[in-house]
Amino acid sequence: MQNLLPLAFFAFVTTITPGPNNIMLASSGIWFGFVRSIPHMLGISFGFTLLLAACAAGIGSLVMAVPSAQFLLKVAGSGYLLYLAWKLRNMPLTPAGAVAARPMSFRGAAMFQFANPKAWVIGITGASGFLPLLQPIWWAIAVYCLVFCVVGLPCIGVWAGAGAMLRRCLRHALWRRIFSAVMVLLTLYSAWAIWR
Repeated sequence: MQNLLPLAFFAFVTTITPGPNNIMLASSGIWFGFVRSIPHMLGISFGFTLLLAACAAGIGSLVMAVPSAQFLLKVAGSGYLLYLAWKLRNMPLTPAGAVAARPMSFRGAAMFQFANPKAWVIGITGASGFLPLLQPIWWAIAVYCLVFCVVGLPCIGVWAGAGAMLRRCLRHALWRRIFSAVMVLLTLYSAWAIWR
């Protein structure tokens, strides 16, 4: 149990920093508010936990050892981010339009984790460097996933909350358009960064 603090710090740093999930949550907070973004946050947490367990069980290393799997992962992740950028560019700027749009679902957010290269890198790195030395192995994996959930959910919630707070500041159409353009650029950057 002595390596739980380094694991918690690793979980904090990797989940609070910008990435596809956090950019999408900030956008969701702005367009839909914090409460409507909760299923998106919970879906990220659930899907990421499954991915962490798979990586800790050794599946992540197997996926990363196959070049074609890495390529497909990059294609899926960047393709989805390009799709999101396209949607962000056309996000409604009026309350009536925002009601017609829907935030990402629990299921969609959970499934996106398996196409998110940053999530795979975190899962593999964390499993290789921070998996608790406990027996049986399933107990070590459970503790590893639990620490990530306890630390990660509030971290991603910060992004949705920050978006919801910005929502109040973006009452004028000009500022909403500027912010939308910035979010599109950040999403495009995330898609490009996958290939670096």
